[in-house]
Amino acid sequence: MDANRQLSADTDSPGVDLLGMARRHWWLVLLMVGAGLLGAGQFTGMQQKVYESATSVLVSPLGNGQDANSTNGRTKGDINLDNEAQLVTSTTVATDARDLMRAAELPDELARHVRVEVPPNTTFLVITYSSGDARTAQAGSHAFAEAYLRNREESAKAEVAGRIAILNDKLNQLNASLLQINNRLANLRPTDPNRPNLESQRSTATSQINTLAGQLNQLLTTTISAGKIIRDADLPSRPVKPNKLLNLASGAMVGLLLGVGAALLRERLDQRVRRPSDLPRRVDVAVLAAVPGRVKPRLDDVFAPFGAGGRIFNRLRNEVLASIPAPHGADARVALAGQVVVVAGASRGAASTVVAANLAAAFARTGAETVLVCAHLPDSLVDTASVNRMLGVRSVPGLSDVLAGRFSLSSATQRAPRHPNLSVVTTGGTASAGGLLQSQALRDTLATLRERAAYVVVEAPSTATSADAQSLASLADAAIVAVELRRTRNTEVADAADQLRRVGTPLLGAVVLPRLAAPRGEERDGQEPVTVADDMTTVLEKLPPKEAEEPAAPKRIRTAAVPPAAGTAAKAAAGTAAKAAAGTAAKVAQAPAVPKRQTRTISVTRVNVDTAGENGADKRR
Repeated sequence: MDANRQLSADTDSPGVDLLGMARRHWWLVLLMVGAGLLGAGQFTGMQQKVYESATSVLVSPLGNGQDANSTNGRTKGDINLDNEAQLVTSTTVATDARDLMRAAELPDELARHVRVEVPPNTTFLVITYSSGDARTAQAGSHAFAEAYLRNREESAKAEVAGRIAILNDKLNQLNASLLQINNRLANLRPTDPNRPNLESQRSTATSQINTLAGQLNQLLTTTISAGKIIRDADLPSRPVKPNKLLNLASGAMVGLLLGVGAALLRERLDQRVRRPSDLPRRVDVAVLAAVPGRVKPRLDDVFAPFGAGGRIFNRLRNEVLASIPAPHGADARVALAGQVVVVAGASRGAASTVVAANLAAAFARTGAETVLVCAHLPDSLVDTASVNRMLGVRSVPGLSDVLAGRFSLSSATQRAPRHPNLSVVTTGGTASAGGLLQSQALRDTLATLRERAAYVVVEAPSTATSADAQSLASLADAAIVAVELRRTRNTEVADAADQLRRVGTPLLGAVVLPRLAAPRGEERDGQEPVTVADDMTTVLEKLPPKEAEEPAAPKRIRTAAVPPAAGTAAKAAAGTAAKAAAGTAAKVAQAPAVPKRQTRTISVTRVNVDTAGENGADKRR
């Protein structure tokens, strides 16, 4: 069994179950998400509204040779759109746009509001202008697009004009040179040896003049088109910032992350046992059985044998029997007879009571004689489960009365009405039983119970409040720790395991229960319970006054018939008796009425008050 438990512990993920953690701390996560949404709403309200308007511009090739694309350009055509996008935000274009907008801001300030995008595989420029006013955004986008096209057109025209001027200068030079050549040829004789050379120069000059003239004619007839606006800026109907949906979603996400982080921190700081898998992972204690949350433990009865809880404790019984080692070479039935199992709670509460009662019932269902010994004085008579209520037995006499010598063990052992093979020894009513659990009388009592029963289940006090559990475990064959989820701390389980292991008793593991709900105090016929601390005079004063009893009616005396032969003596005797009866009746009528004795029942509840003695032991009075 230990190998299987170790394997299950190793297979548990060392990480934290985030989903289960968020489910346990859902209120914290929800609070953080709400705070994130609230913060996002406040941030949205504080943000300045921003409107955007975009203008799409088609960039056309100029056709004058100045649109040559660079090696690293965006497109492979005649236009370098990367250069054109930079040109839109240049100071020259911004200055022209400011003039068109009639704005008072500096050109560089206006250029910061411009964003230029180039759609892939197109010759378009999307010029977007941002502003706090919708009309300003529309005017700014249109102005920058218009200024860009004007600047590009003016630049192209200036370039063409410059080239035309250069061609005219070259033509003038060539015409002057050709005129000189023609004048020299006119003065030479036909047989002059220099004539062929001059004719060749004239032919070259004429050819150059014709070429330049063709280029000049082409420039003069070229139509310059820098581009056009294919989609003008629209008046934005709503701002692009703040984006309420995006801000709220971001706030909720941030709140969710903070909530999960806070839940994780709270999970780490909280030392309470949250789930059964915490025990083998954090305190190295195997889990013998775990009652799921949907199976609510009953505080007035044990689990039904064929119910979900009953099946869990039946499996627990089998594991306990398999875990107790039998002596080598001995019969298993003989070796397992008279085994003592101690059930101790790791923390205050009724967990040990529920586990011990159900485990004892599971042992009794096998047909073997089982004794449940209650050595756990409850912390309170109101908020804990009671073995008396669960198994239907009397509270006294019990173990403390036996150890104090007031009753014998046989008289303190009660048969459970609903479980034929189960006997119960309750806690008892002796108030001065503080140190009796470590006495020789307890050892003798357990030895006697070993001889009488096959299984003895001892409900020990909590290891967190008393050292009696360790003393009882030293007299037992095995020990079990009862753990209550969301109440027992990991340190308490580790301390309980350490206490039980120090006395040499095998610790079989832990039985995990969901958090137990405290039962309500029982009312007695609708009246408040009277405690011993109340003054008896005050109690008697609360009793109703006695009612006066009505006077008793006179009794009829039936006389027997007297035969005539009786004579005068009989009549005289009868007359004398009648007079005596009449006198007695008259005296009774004149005497005052005596009221009947009335019986009044006073409910007295014994309250256990724990006080620490000088030596650290618990004293109960």
